[in-house]
Amino acid sequence: MSSTTSGTAARPGATPRRAAVAGLVGTTIEWYDFYLYATAAALVFAPLFFSDVSPAAGVLASFATYAVGFGARPVGAVVAGHLGDRVGRRAVLVGSLVLMGAATTLIGLLPTYPAAGLLAPVLLVVLRLLQGLAVGAEWAGAVLMAVEHASGEEHARRRGFFGSFPQIGSAAGMLLASGVYTGVLAVAGREAFLAGAWRIPFLLSIVLVVVGLAIRLRLADPAVFTEARDAGRLARRPVLEVLRTDRRTVLLTIGSRIAQNALYILATTFALTYLAQGTSASETAGLTAVIVASAVGLVSTPLWAVLSDRIGRRPVYLVGAVGAPLFLGVFFLLLDTGSTVLVVLGMVVLVNLFHDAMYGPQAAWYGELFDTRVRYSGASLGYQVGSVVAGTTPLVATALLYAGGGRPWLIWAYLAVLFAVCVVSTVLLPETHRDRLRDDREKVPA
Repeated sequence: MSSTTSGTAARPGATPRRAAVAGLVGTTIEWYDFYLYATAAALVFAPLFFSDVSPAAGVLASFATYAVGFGARPVGAVVAGHLGDRVGRRAVLVGSLVLMGAATTLIGLLPTYPAAGLLAPVLLVVLRLLQGLAVGAEWAGAVLMAVEHASGEEHARRRGFFGSFPQIGSAAGMLLASGVYTGVLAVAGREAFLAGAWRIPFLLSIVLVVVGLAIRLRLADPAVFTEARDAGRLARRPVLEVLRTDRRTVLLTIGSRIAQNALYILATTFALTYLAQGTSASETAGLTAVIVASAVGLVSTPLWAVLSDRIGRRPVYLVGAVGAPLFLGVFFLLLDTGSTVLVVLGMVVLVNLFHDAMYGPQAAWYGELFDTRVRYSGASLGYQVGSVVAGTTPLVATALLYAGGGRPWLIWAYLAVLFAVCVVSTVLLPETHRDRLRDDREKVPA
């Protein structure tokens, strides 16, 4: 794949390292909010907001509201892509952080079904939609701030490493959400938690948002973007342009993303319900496994990214895309043992070995695939549209579990299909780890 020189250095005070750390803090806060909802949807929202139906239907309804957030993410990607490519990366990141914090805090103030009837789940869905819009706007901006600040010669060969910092925010956000959730549950007890203590982790979001804003407002847009803006080279309609000129790349990016995200959601969200309802595992076994895997992810994610800087994005990505479906059957067998040690082992192998092999290089790879003038739009669309199918994973997996008589093999078959799409898409995407960032001055036709 041909590309052009981005012979710009980062602005003084806006080094790749500083941009990467800012991305890590911001995405940690946003993913804390998003994953907190996932944990609550798996474990407590059914009796709180869907108490008028059977427990099984309540779980399905709870996961349906979880999936709604993923449906909103492409909308957030389109809006943020346009603004990010026209106005700037930082402005969109600030707006997404405020929106996410407000939505999450308001979830902590919602009345439950016994108090407000149907109004309670309706408001829950509305706020989940706002969370989805915020996440749809967030990811590409945080990643591009890190990757584009590393566009100069001295940092270009470490773009995978710098781009992995916002990716680490996913593990850090999950670690924080699971840790706070588990801590409040342990202190309050199950009865008090359901009675009102479940609100505390959501209300803490407002504190985290203030911290995130203080960091993000100090960061400047990358020089590679500001130079294109100052020279009048920005696209007037970036979303339409990237779909016109780079449609194939967008579609392949979506294909490479679907299974990676579905795998993570299956492991960290659906597995909690699977353990709670169908095994002899203790109530905290699943949460313990998620916490351990999230902690390991703080190290494994950047290590896979560094490896992709050395040998390429594609071969590292394929380690996860090929290995994950092969191990998934073993993962369910380990869950079925009910042993906390074996559950943790299965979670670490599935998430940190296979998932992180895809997630670590992903940020730099997606950013390298598109021109500066449409990079926010292209990366956002690929990442967020690919999340829509993945967001239904707990809902689909729950339905397939019931259809399979309580056995998980239909779920494995479903994930195997997604990974087949992922492998083909990954093979067809160009290798970019040695290329300089693409620029509109030498446009590469799709």
